[in-house]
Amino acid sequence: MRRRDVLCALGSWLVLATVAAAADWPQWLGPHRDSVWREDGIVEVFPDSGLPVLWRSPIGLGYAGPAVAAGRVYVMDYELISGKLTNNPGARDELRGRERVLCLDAQSGRQRWVHQYERPYNLSYAGGPRCTPSVVDGKVYALGAEGNLWCLDAQDGRVLWSVDFVQQYQATIPIWGIAAHPLVDGDYVYCVVGGENSVVVAFDRQSGREAWRALSAREQGYCPPTIIEHAGIRQLLVWHAESLNSLDPETGKANWEVPLEPRFGMAIAAPRLAGSQLLATNYGVAALLQLSDNQSAPTVVWRGEPKTALYAANCQPLVEDGVIYGCDIDTGALMGVRLADAQRLWQTMAPTTGGDRRAAYGTTFLVKQADRFVLFNEQGDLILARLSAEGYQEISRFHVLEATNNTFGRPVVWSHPAFANRCVYARNDQEIVCVNLAAAK
Repeated sequence: MRRRDVLCALGSWLVLATVAAAADWPQWLGPHRDSVWREDGIVEVFPDSGLPVLWRSPIGLGYAGPAVAAGRVYVMDYELISGKLTNNPGARDELRGRERVLCLDAQSGRQRWVHQYERPYNLSYAGGPRCTPSVVDGKVYALGAEGNLWCLDAQDGRVLWSVDFVQQYQATIPIWGIAAHPLVDGDYVYCVVGGENSVVVAFDRQSGREAWRALSAREQGYCPPTIIEHAGIRQLLVWHAESLNSLDPETGKANWEVPLEPRFGMAIAAPRLAGSQLLATNYGVAALLQLSDNQSAPTVVWRGEPKTALYAANCQPLVEDGVIYGCDIDTGALMGVRLADAQRLWQTMAPTTGGDRRAAYGTTFLVKQADRFVLFNEQGDLILARLSAEGYQEISRFHVLEATNNTFGRPVVWSHPAFANRCVYARNDQEIVCVNLAAAK
C-alpha cells in the first residue's frame, strides 16, 4: 500500500473513530456507512405508554434523511412555491421553489441556520432532495436533487464552495433526480455526477476543485459511491445503469467492471461487502461476486433468478451471519435470503406495509443495534425486531410520525432516519421528530 493510501486510511479511521465516540450519525447509514448503530444503553422494549418525543420541528418536502454531528442536526428540504406533485413514476413534475439545507439544535430542534436558493424542479417524485448531508471536520457537504453540490460551514452555514453538475459537467439529471449520497473519504468528496467521462467525480474536499473524473454511461444511476477494502487494497465502487465498476480512489483508474444492468437504470442500493464477497442487488438484477486478491475482475458466485435472491431498491440491504435482509422491490416484503445460494428463507409484509397483499416498493429501513434490529417503515413506525434465518420476530413498535407522501395509492414516508444521542431523528414532509430511545436508569 502506498504511503498516501496509508495516511488517508489512518486519517479516515481517526475521523470515524472520533465521530463514533461522540455518538454522532454524520452521514448516510451512520459513521461507517454500514447501517450499524453502536451506542449502548438503548431501551430493550418500548413502554406501553410509548416513547418520549423530545421535540418536533417544521420542515418542508424531502426524501433526504438527517445527519447528526456535534450537537446539531443537518437535513435538506424543499419549500414549494408553485406546482403540483403527481408522483407519476414515468413523468416529470415541474415545481418552483427553494431547496434548503437546515441546521437544527439536536437537543431542542431549534433552527440554528438555513442555507436556501431558488431551484426549479423537473423530476418524477419531485417532492424534495434525496441525499443525506455528510458532515466532516466542521463542514457540511449537501447535494440537491438537480445537481447542486454545496460545501457549507457547519457552524454558521456560510458557503465555502459549490459545484453545479449541469453547468460544469453538462450532466443530464435522471428522471428521479440526483440521489447518490456524497461520500467524503480522505482528501476527497466522491459524487455521482453524470456527463461524458464524469459519471463519478472526486472533488478536493477543502477547495471543491476537481481531482479526477471517470466513467461514461447512458445514465449515471442513483447508487452512492462506496469504498471497500479487500486484500489490503482500497477500492471505490461505482454502479451506474450499465455496470458495477471498481476504481482506484486516488486516481480514478479502473480496476474491473462487471456488467450488471438494473431495470429502468435503477442502480440505487449500494453493494455490500461480506468477507471476501460482494453482494450487488437492485431492481431486476442481483448477484454475489467473489473478489480477487489482485484487483482483477471478480467471479460470479450466483445471479438471481425470478424466485430467488433479493431485489432491493429504496432500502439498503444488510448481510448478517450468512443471511441477506432487505425489502424486495416487487413484493414489498421484508425477506431473509441465504447468502451462499440466494435461496429465500422467509418473507413478511408485517414490518413494511403491514398488509396481507404484496405492495410494490414496500419499504422499511434497517439498522443493526447490538443483537437486534431497529426498523423504520413507510408508515412512520419504529420497530424493534430480531431477524434470523428462522424468521422475523417483532419486539416493539411505536408510531413516530405520519406518512405524508404517497405512491401507488398508499401513504408513505420514504426517508432514512438518523440514530444518535440515544435518539432517533426521523422526518416526513411536514416535520422532523426526535424520539428518546435511552433505557431508563
